[in-house]
Amino acid sequence: MKPKLSIIYFIAALFALPVLGVFAKQPAALSVELLSTFDYPGDVVSTQPQKINDQGVVVGVIADFSGVRSGFLRLRKGFFSDPLVDPNDTGNTTQARGINNSLLVCGDYLDGGTGNFHGFFLHGATFDNFDVPGSTWTIILGVNNAGDFSGSDIPSSGVQSGFVSIGDVITEFTVAGATNTLAYQINDHNVACGYYIDSSGITHGYYRDSDGSIFSPIDPAGSTGTIVFGNNDKNWIVGRYADAVGLTHGFVFIPPDQYVTYDFPGSTFTSLNGINKRGLIVGRYLDPSSGIEHGILVRVTNSASDRPTTGAILQRQTSQAAASQPATFKAVEPAL
Repeated sequence: MKPKLSIIYFIAALFALPVLGVFAKQPAALSVELLSTFDYPGDVVSTQPQKINDQGVVVGVIADFSGVRSGFLRLRKGFFSDPLVDPNDTGNTTQARGINNSLLVCGDYLDGGTGNFHGFFLHGATFDNFDVPGSTWTIILGVNNAGDFSGSDIPSSGVQSGFVSIGDVITEFTVAGATNTLAYQINDHNVACGYYIDSSGITHGYYRDSDGSIFSPIDPAGSTGTIVFGNNDKNWIVGRYADAVGLTHGFVFIPPDQYVTYDFPGSTFTSLNGINKRGLIVGRYLDPSSGIEHGILVRVTNSASDRPTTGAILQRQTSQAAASQPATFKAVEPAL
């Protein structure tokens, strides 16, 4: 059944854009302020926001207690779409991953018969499925305002690669020494970001400039595994990392070397997944007492009057990615 989205577009037109500070240049010190928490209505065990566009519309994934995953949209005032389910989803998994200012949504769904993921685009109530030519496994993770997009696929080489599609030209790439590469977002300057897995099985963040240059690793100090999910047009990058005692922290990275960490109070797991040009960030945290995951909306701020909830500036580590390429590979389902 196709989602009923007309009410969402009607309501979206009623609201003006939020007025939030846009920084003219990189500030000397930043922090992160909690604005709100939210949950998809109904019987869900996890609300997992993925990206946020410049109007504040959020796209994400929900999981119910039986393990079924569906996409969703959330407007600024808290109105939600019906669950988004690709008509070809036979594996109870439709994951809405990205959204642009035209409300073009991208994501992936699972073919239960083959176990392969396939990409999709959703505009209005129409799904259009997409696979990278020559690939049987494709996920689309981010889309910019020009309609260019990024993701990951498995080409004929068998090595899970990141890809960008710019002007309908698809370029596949891998980070040096990586067994798997995933491109989670592409901004309006065609700078992509994501994460890769090295030969030791450790995850690291990276970003890929518009000329194809790759900058890696992105690893906050103390990280035992870093996942990068999104960037904005300033190339401010968000993600999460795990530490040696098993805690997971959200972070913002401002190249070349500034990190700001964020932990939801009382939680052992915080993830920051998408950031828009106004510094608004969506993510999620785990309630350790109930095991329920809740959505969060935070913002980057450099004003003392903004009363940040938390935020610690860290220095970038300088460890290098592994140089050798292993002989065998296994597809990695994208992180949430």
